[in-house]
Amino acid sequence: MFDQDIFSGAWQSLVFGLVGIMLMAVGFVVVDLLTPGKLRELIWTDRSHNAALLLAANQLGIALIVFTAIFTSYGEFSKGLVSTILFGLIGIGLMALAFYVLDWLTPGKLGDLIAEKTPHPAAKVVAASHFGAALIVCACIS
Repeated sequence: MFDQDIFSGAWQSLVFGLVGIMLMAVGFVVVDLLTPGKLRELIWTDRSHNAALLLAANQLGIALIVFTAIFTSYGEFSKGLVSTILFGLIGIGLMALAFYVLDWLTPGKLGDLIAEKTPHPAAKVVAASHFGAALIVCACIS
């Protein structure tokens, strides 16, 4: 009655979706470690635009890496799954490295700046470096 490919595709979508969400959760934890205080309090309680911008760039970057890894897996589920996990973790690591390099190149502590409630233009630069790191990984995948 139903084509087996439909169920296989649905199962693969579920697995890839769960892996993607888990990678975004890891990305959240990494951004939380990069910033002083608790990230969820900084964003949802203190309403830090800087922290929200950094987290948004991080989450979009990870989602783009996951998308690219799945899209280029050539229909091989296991290859796509392994590449999604591997490149997702590489991307998260490179985003953290980009944060530390930018912190080293600029005055003050970047984490403190991100934790501030008042919007700061440097938060855009930090967010762009996270997203840029993700784009580099996407280019390597494809």
